[in-house]
Amino acid sequence: MKIVMAIIKPFKLEEVRDALTGLGVHGLTVTEVKGYGRQKGHTEIYRGAEYAVSFLPKLKIEVAVPSDLVAKVIDAITAAAKTGQIGDGKIFVTPIETAVRIRTGERDGDAL
Repeated sequence: MKIVMAIIKPFKLEEVRDALTGLGVHGLTVTEVKGYGRQKGHTEIYRGAEYAVSFLPKLKIEVAVPSDLVAKVIDAITAAAKTGQIGDGKIFVTPIETAVRIRTGERDGDAL
């Protein structure tokens, strides 16, 4: 089992969710986050004054999947979230030691 964490542009959420649902992924967690990478923010003009925006709004999506689905999940997220512009995001994969469904007590693969 693995956790696939993706940092994406907010307007790509529905496309990513649809792509994951198409793979049979039935649950995900979305968190609103702010950050920057190579683009290091940008400048905006508000009421005639220019100011720097250091942290850009992003979404962090986390999905727990069986290890054999990881490559398909990565491909689906990449295809759905890609705009070809800087700031499209990153995907990270980490192992899960144990998963427990609180309601039923099911563990590991059954809990996903």
